[in-house]
Amino acid sequence: MAKRVLIAEDEPSILASLEFLMRRAGYETRNAADGEEALQLLPVFRPHLVLLDIMLPRRSGLDVCREIRADASLSGTRVLMLTAKGGNRDHERGLEAGADDYVTKPFSTQDLVARAQALLADPVLRLAPGAIPRQDP
Repeated sequence: MAKRVLIAEDEPSILASLEFLMRRAGYETRNAADGEEALQLLPVFRPHLVLLDIMLPRRSGLDVCREIRADASLSGTRVLMLTAKGGNRDHERGLEAGADDYVTKPFSTQDLVARAQALLADPVLRLAPGAIPRQDP
């Protein structure tokens, strides 16, 4: 069964590129054009990884990441933040919100896929205290 990747990106050309890359790498994908749509898809799609733009309409990527980390049923979901902001403080804010990794745009497609693969291959899940690891059907 293919790992599931939710792509939350509001720029159509970047979204299409990310979808192509993730599908070519063998992942099942769903797309969200804003933070609210991403939050609605999370409990339905149950992604293993979220590629999350930090600057999304309606709800920021930071807010979405915090919501993911607050939901015990999503405790094993990895978050890879994408942003045009490359400052140290922006990086810190993404990691403080609970992101597992952080990539600055423009990014190398090979690097992005390698980081996604590394996150998905890591057997150590980020679990909230008392959370039960997700069992895929």
